Order: sequence, then structure tokens, then C-alpha cells
Amino acid sequence: MAILRISLVALAAMCFVFLATAQQPSAANYTPALDLNAMDRTIDPCVDFFAYSCGGWIKKNPIPPDQSSWDTYSKMQDENLAQLRGLLEAAAAPDPNRNAVTLKIGDYYASCTDDKARDNTGAAPLRPSLNRIAAMNSKSEIPDVAASMANDGVLFRFESIQDYRDANKVIANADQGGLGLPDRDYYTKDDAKSQELRKAYLMHVQKMFELLGDKPDAAAAEAQTVMRIETALAKGSMTRVERRDPKSLDHKMTAAELEKISPDFGWPLYFAKVGLPSLASLNVAVPAFFKSMNAVLDKESLADWKAYLRWHLVHGNARFLATPFRDENFNFYGKTLQGQQEPLSSWKRCTEDVDDHLGEALGQAYVEKYFPPDAKQKALKMVKEIETAMQQDIDGLSMSPATKQQALLKLQGMANKIGYPDKWRDYSKLEVVRGDELGNAQRARKFEFDRQLAKIGKPVDHGEWGMTPPTVNAYYDPQMNDINFPAGVLQPPAFDPKSDAAPNYGDTGGTIGHELTHGFDDEGRQFDAHGNLRDWWTPEDAKEFEKRASCISDQYSSYTIIDDIKINGKLTLGEDVADLGGLLLAYMAWKADTTGQTLDPIDGLTPDQRFFVGYGQSWCGQTRDETKRLRATVDPHSPEKYRTNGVVSNMPQFQEAFHCKAGAPMVNQNRCRVW
Repeated sequence: MAILRISLVALAAMCFVFLATAQQPSAANYTPALDLNAMDRTIDPCVDFFAYSCGGWIKKNPIPPDQSSWDTYSKMQDENLAQLRGLLEAAAAPDPNRNAVTLKIGDYYASCTDDKARDNTGAAPLRPSLNRIAAMNSKSEIPDVAASMANDGVLFRFESIQDYRDANKVIANADQGGLGLPDRDYYTKDDAKSQELRKAYLMHVQKMFELLGDKPDAAAAEAQTVMRIETALAKGSMTRVERRDPKSLDHKMTAAELEKISPDFGWPLYFAKVGLPSLASLNVAVPAFFKSMNAVLDKESLADWKAYLRWHLVHGNARFLATPFRDENFNFYGKTLQGQQEPLSSWKRCTEDVDDHLGEALGQAYVEKYFPPDAKQKALKMVKEIETAMQQDIDGLSMSPATKQQALLKLQGMANKIGYPDKWRDYSKLEVVRGDELGNAQRARKFEFDRQLAKIGKPVDHGEWGMTPPTVNAYYDPQMNDINFPAGVLQPPAFDPKSDAAPNYGDTGGTIGHELTHGFDDEGRQFDAHGNLRDWWTPEDAKEFEKRASCISDQYSSYTIIDDIKINGKLTLGEDVADLGGLLLAYMAWKADTTGQTLDPIDGLTPDQRFFVGYGQSWCGQTRDETKRLRATVDPHSPEKYRTNGVVSNMPQFQEAFHCKAGAPMVNQNRCRVW
């Protein structure tokens, strides 16, 4: 799935565990779990807990020019990139003794950072594909060309997924796509800001055509063509809120049935070209999209489709082309959409690219240095504590025995993946040529595309990971029913071994609980213990869940992101439920862990206050206005301020800890709780 790169690790919920045996941060970079200097004690915590916890941090940490936002985890990501840079520069140094893994990641990195060699090529690396598009004689050839550009965001997404109804099987999946703007709403909204961004997008597309050698007038006309086609595709696409219901994406049909929906697209040719000539059935996530796609195929001329294909070719590969292409790509996607002042340096960009395309090869070198073998057990200990708290929480819920039994079975069946895969991915068939950056990127994406399609018709590999080991992030997979914590996120300073337990449980415990709760949020709850999309709730319990969830959705929908833009509480519901449920579980686990202990105040903060400040400081950060607007449309997470204030305002434990009076801003009069 192609995703617009947004340099924000806070875009996804994160889980962090300190490993005592991992490499320690230097004294100069050391940040404690509870940083008194990050606080602003002039703020009343009952009025704005985020400002109280993070006011000092925000003043001392301006957003770097190459970032669209900056927070505690962005800094961790930046430090992690520096560690990877050291590994890659060593791997790139010519050495006849380099092993196969080191050779691949080193040559890929060396090719990517050779700006001079890349700039000498201009648009030449795209010439074979451009010639192929130019040589098209009929729209019947579009499936052939689209198959060769499957990783460039052309028309739609094609991939493999677990069968919604039988999670042990892997099936093909066709889904909406084909857009150059981040979301379908960018094409359909008619407010002044949306119109302004569409004009900027048109200019960007035109400039990219000009960089390919087109005259300004022709490039401007081609840009209009691209906008017209993409707008039609956008109007046939589902919204992000609609896509949050997995049942809306479950449409298994035969290949013949798909052909009836979109007869003007040669599906047999496409399937043959991607290596699936005998594909009998697949999931069609959004049938209405393919009906719209068919109408656009019929309406637009061959010349117009050539313009669309040329645009997506250059758009999908701009990151790997000469400086003029990369600069123009940054001007729109970095500066205009996100407010970044400068592009990433070459080494950062290339480190990210190696992680994207050879992540488990790079991960082998990373874990060898920064994640020792016994680290998994240390991380699992806290995960197990939070799981125990969740089991106790489920036991105490007012729900029917039948639903409760299924919930407990799901929790008990949840797998915990820590650090890195048990079996490393084999990249031996991926050719990396030193000095060929675009070729390396295209071959790497083709390698991954083919690897994904090769799963179709085979049993699910439950040992596979969806993130690379160096990633500073974590996730829950509802069909795998597992939580995943890569080695990259299991590093200091997220957890402080020198600290008392309270802030560590507030930060680390809260985020572990967050991932566990995702198994039971409004999306996750629709999958059973085996990952099948199945309704295992009694009607009464489901109705009560929806009532409780709507309380949270209504609460967050009242918060303003920027100007008059409110949080879309239906879009952020899953993450908001997980934030609240996660911190409640962490609080329960902390209390259980410290039962019988005498906990004294430290630095003028009681143990309970330290727990909550530890949580608040996990979200310290700030975001550029442009990115706030982008997030409001595409991000299923609420802004950091509300991930803090929205959660604590629902917890009576917080009110008691800070002696907040009824009616205070941080005391929600209509407290929400799901789990």
C-alpha cells in the first residue's frame, strides 16, 4: 500500500519498553521518564494537563526545519536514524569481506547518497517506461501498462490480504487508489483551503510535466487532465470513516464478476501480467470504485490516459530522481501540504529508503548491535502484566457471560511479537546494483509486490511482521490477533531504569495497553480470536458498546484542531478508545505491581501525579499548521494535546490525584469509558 510519507512517528500509536541490556544513551542525550524541565508548573493541571506536563518541553524544542512536527518520539526516531546511518555507512564502504546482507544494504545506501551521479541522469532512468506509455496504440493496453506500474499508484491497489471470513487463507484484493493527493476529500471538499490546495496541486503536476520536457501550455493541459481523472476516481472512493468498518470492505467475488463491474478494463490481461493468470476469485474492497473507474476508462481518450500514466510514473518515482524532481516533489508534498521548511538531508532520506526496501536485511545489523537476545523476555514481562490487568478488567465488566467468554478467548489467543521476526526475510533474489538508485528502488518494490502476490492461495504465515525491526512504532493486527513491538521502538529514552515505576507505567504501560485495547476497539472487536470477521457479541452487549463508544466520539468531535476544523471523532474513534483503555489498564497494572509498597512523593509530586505526568509527557510535541490540516483529513489519531487531556478528563483517578474540583476543564462531566 503506497502511503504519503509524513515524517511523524506520532501518526501511529506507539509502545515503548526500555531494555536494560541495550546500548545506553550518553549523559548529554539522557532524558528521564519524568522530566521536570519539560513541565510548566505555572499551569493548573486541572485546566490544561498537556500544557502543565509539556509546556517547558515545547518552549525548548522548536520544530526542526526538515520536520512537519516534533515530539518526544520524533526525537527518538531521529536518534534511531543516526544509529542506522552508522551501520549503513560502514556497510557501504568497499570491502571484499562483506557478507550478502551487508553488501546489499551498503550498495543500496551508497547508490542513494550519490547525488552527483543521480543528477547527471536527469529523467533518463524513466525513459524506457515513458517510451512504453508513448507507444500505446489503444486503451486496451492500459491493463498491461498498469501492471508494470503496480507500485506507482496507478488506478487502483492490488495486493494480497487475509480472507476476512477465513483468516487462515490469503486471497487477492483489489482496492481503490490512483490519486496524487493524500485523500479523496481533497478532491471533493469545496472550502477555500481545499480549492487553494487543488490549485497548488495543479501547478505542481504541471511543473513535473515540464521537468519531463513538456512545453508549459501542454503541461498545463495535461495537469488539468490528471485532475479531471483523479477527481472522478475520488468521487467513486469510500471515505476514511466508511473504511473503518471492515464489513464495508468485505466483498469476495469471482474474477468474472469483477469483469462485469468494470468490463472496459482487461482484467485477464492484468492478472496474467502480474503473474496470476488463473485467478478465480478475489476480494473487491470497494465495488463502487471499480464501477467509477470503468466509466472514466470509457470517457477519457487514449491521449488523456497517457498523460495520467506519465504523471503517476514520475510522481511515484520522484523521490529517486535528479534534484529538480525531488525539489519540486518536496515543494508540494513537504512544504505546501505539511509546512516543512527544508527537505530531509540525503543521508536521512536514504536511510529511510533502505529501511523501506530492505528493512529485514538492515534489521539484522541493527538488532545485532542494539537489541541483544535476552531483550525479548525483558519486554514481554511488562506486556504480560498489562494483559493480566486487561483480563481482570474484562472479568469485571457488565456484559453477558457469552460475550465475556469470547473476549477472554481473544485476549488469551493474542500473540506478542517482540523485537524482530524469528525467521529473517530472504532478499537473495533482489538485485541491487551499485550506482543505480532508481533501478534499485523499482526492483525492490517489484520484489515486494511479487512476494505479496506469491502468498495468494497459501496458508497465512503467522510469523511475518508488518514493520521492519528498526521501526520506531508498534501496531496491533486484528486478523493476525497479535501485537508487534519492533526493536527500534524498544530503546531508551522511552523508559527510564533510574526512575520510580509510576512514570514508566504511565508512559510505557499506557502505550502497551493501547495496543492491547485495539483488539477490542470499534474495529478490532469485530474480529474473533482467530482473526475472522465474525459477530461474537450479543445484541445487548453490542448496543451497550456502541453507546459507550459514541460518548468518546462525541467528546473528541468537540475539540478544535486549527481554525474552525474539529476532530472527526468517528475517524479517530479507535485510537481514542485505545488511548483511554490503555491508560486505565496501565494504572491497574501499576497499582498491582506496587501493592504493599510505601510510595513517597518525589520532586513535589505524589506517585499518582507522577504516573499521570509520565503519560502526559509521552505526548509532548508540536505540529505545523499545514500538517494539522492534513492530519484532520487523513490521521485516525487525535492531536497530542487531546490524546492527553481527552484521556485524563475521563479518569476519576486523575481528578483525585490532582484534587480537581467538579466543573474543572480536566474533569469531564459526562465521563466516558468503554473498557
